[in-house]
Amino acid sequence: MCTGRCSRFIAVSLYPLAIISIICNIVLFFPGGDIKYAKDGHITEEVKYMGGLVGGGVLVLLPALYIHLTGQQGCCGNRCGMFLSIAFAAVGVAGALYSFIVAVLGLQNGPLCKGIVVWSTPFKGSDNNYLTDSRLWGICRSPENIVQFNIALFSTLLATSCLQLILCAVQMINGLFGCLCGTCLSKGVL
Repeated sequence: MCTGRCSRFIAVSLYPLAIISIICNIVLFFPGGDIKYAKDGHITEEVKYMGGLVGGGVLVLLPALYIHLTGQQGCCGNRCGMFLSIAFAAVGVAGALYSFIVAVLGLQNGPLCKGIVVWSTPFKGSDNNYLTDSRLWGICRSPENIVQFNIALFSTLLATSCLQLILCAVQMINGLFGCLCGTCLSKGVL
């Protein structure tokens, strides 16, 4: 496979992953589909870090656009463009890594929820692993099903950031080969 075609494949794969990350982060602001928790500031701290929006979203989407251009004939589909794609892919790696770290922290610390009276993060620093023991989820009374909500969305962010990390790292290697060997576009291979 030529490096230009590989760049297009990577970029096209990164687009939906970035969109999924952005959507997951936005949805995390509205547990149970209700805006009152965001208005009142009862949002899990890791959601406010916006790992999916900034890291897995914008910092991956911008490199994906440039990487896509390196797979086209024209200004970016040459050795210099492939060299620059290494730097853009490195930005994507940094964004995916940020999203990954925030998702891990979100899963590790658990959601902000209201117990009987007080809002807290009951699973933060706990010896019990709430991820494997669903009996502990009853501690959180409000918002309804917040534990499942956070686990599902932070797990999705974790998976998408892993894929983004792999794809951007592959593009860094692909960009190096494209910089050293050319993109195959000038040879007429698409």
